[in-house]
Amino acid sequence: MQRKGYAAGTVLAAVLAVGAVGCTGASGSGASAADSKPGSVSAEAATAPPGTHRDLPDPCGTVGADVLREMLPGVEERASARKGGGTPAAYEGERAVTYDNDRRVGCRWKSSTDLGSRHLLVDFERVVSYDPAVSDDERAARLYEDMVLDAGIPSEPPSEEGSAEPKASKEAEDAEQAGDAEDAEKASRGDASRSDDPADAGEESEEPEVATPRATPEADLAPRPLKGVGDAAYIDDELVTADSGVHRDITLVFRTGNVIVTVEYEQWMTDKRRLPNSAELQEKALKLARKLVGEFDD
Repeated sequence: MQRKGYAAGTVLAAVLAVGAVGCTGASGSGASAADSKPGSVSAEAATAPPGTHRDLPDPCGTVGADVLREMLPGVEERASARKGGGTPAAYEGERAVTYDNDRRVGCRWKSSTDLGSRHLLVDFERVVSYDPAVSDDERAARLYEDMVLDAGIPSEPPSEEGSAEPKASKEAEDAEQAGDAEDAEKASRGDASRSDDPADAGEESEEPEVATPRATPEADLAPRPLKGVGDAAYIDDELVTADSGVHRDITLVFRTGNVIVTVEYEQWMTDKRRLPNSAELQEKALKLARKLVGEFDD
């Protein structure tokens, strides 16, 4: 009886062992089948890659003295008048106050002359996405597009033929045409000979000519997207007349990877009859932006 009981126990143990192996095999094959289903992605694979750039440059050190000398006229003249010597303190810039220097930094510069002043701001923002399905670069691209919409930048640069004529220039042309019509009417009445009187001509020449401020720049200088500056870029141009004078504000924004860089360049004129040159300011802002792109090429 003891030998028979031992044999029965052995058979039962063997059956249980086979059953356990069968269950283990079924579980393994089932997991393998589930992993091989089309469209299934693991949590690790769904995580977006990190941003292109992990840090930001020193904002006040990104603009060299040669660039500042061009963009901020009058700084060295005032520095030499004080006999300070060396690099003017104004070139050192004033660091912008931010809450997280790892995410956003900026620097400001200013120069003044008897005719007015110029202001320069450079701002760097490193975008970080907290959505594991959206990369930092993609998040930065979305924020950049929002900035484009807020600024009202067209999707394509305006052409000379299709651009609307500036309002101020149109009014000036209408006034000129109205003046020609008035001269023609005088000539038909025989009054045109009066305009040839030297006395009359002298009186007319004494009136100073005041340039009519143009509300918008030419078509090729109008707010527009830019090519060849970072991954995407645009430039905005605004002329503002205030009680203290007139100023033109140039804003150039570009994106490189997950970093958005903003350049603000302004010129103030105390004499409202002297308008800041749009072409000059845009050219200098664009030159600086191209140098800043190089900060991220390494």
